[in-house]
Amino acid sequence: MKFFLFLFLLITTLFGETLKIATYNVENLFDLQRSGHEYTEYIPNTKTNWNARTYKIKLQNIAKVIKDINADIIALQEIESLQALKDLRYTLKRMGLYYPYYKIANLKNTTVKVALLSKIPFISTMEVSVTQSYKYRNILEAKFKIGSQYLYILVNHWKSKVGPESMRIVSAKKLQKRVQELGVDKNIIALGDFNSDYEEYIRFKRKRKLNNTDGITGINHILGTINYKNNATHTNISKGDFYNLWYDKLDKEQRFSYIYRGKKEAMDSILITSALLDNKGLEYKSRSIHSLQLPYLFRKKSINRWYIKWGKPRRHYGRGYSDHLPVIAEFTY
Repeated sequence: MKFFLFLFLLITTLFGETLKIATYNVENLFDLQRSGHEYTEYIPNTKTNWNARTYKIKLQNIAKVIKDINADIIALQEIESLQALKDLRYTLKRMGLYYPYYKIANLKNTTVKVALLSKIPFISTMEVSVTQSYKYRNILEAKFKIGSQYLYILVNHWKSKVGPESMRIVSAKKLQKRVQELGVDKNIIALGDFNSDYEEYIRFKRKRKLNNTDGITGINHILGTINYKNNATHTNISKGDFYNLWYDKLDKEQRFSYIYRGKKEAMDSILITSALLDNKGLEYKSRSIHSLQLPYLFRKKSINRWYIKWGKPRRHYGRGYSDHLPVIAEFTY
């Protein structure tokens, strides 16, 4: 017994602890309370079939995915309310996965919001207001103590492709400004649904209706991720820039979290500052970035999203998960 304890301590000393961080757009997790901000098909107890039964199925399905991820910290997008977040947390607890710490960005009454579930206590949390307009969702910021170092996590959900690129650039500039305020030498992870492919600047050339910025994109040009297409190191990342972890995934065909009209895209990303690559304390674990691709998350060649039948009214069928796949990365300390 003493030998195995010694072996465990030796391995821990040599290789350190592992921290698993994930992001997941759960696709419209609405509660059953009428707030006046719901999408029409999510007004509870109407002919759309959004009711206690379908809500419970949605909670259980999303909780199943989160349980299979089993992250230490998971960022969530498209949570309607604190009540919805609490219901999800309760469902997870009944499944055997407990997140003692949780937070939602609910200072602005946007239709859906970003949130965090964590096994690790927050030192502090705050909301970063992108603008006063309800067209922009607030960024949720949380500070953690990991080992002997501090870690900042910034949860994003940028404007969808319903809006032009200039709207995503507004969010990108606010994120960039916040990083400057925190300090470019800090351990910072920006993650979430950026509604931008990791190489948006390439896909952007074919999206003429969205291009009102002369080809400049928020995720690539403003955040600097366009500069680091190969494996990044601490020394080659400029201060204030981010490294998109998708570039650390060797198989380019596996760099995706979303499928639109049969084409794979990485709409969800995990971005890190150079401090997480400097081989000092908290570090990104090489090759750990991936999207969760379990069989039940797919229906033929599409993602097994929450199924709503089109028509008048649109109706919930009570099956499926989300139109996004979770994205996961590991860190050591």
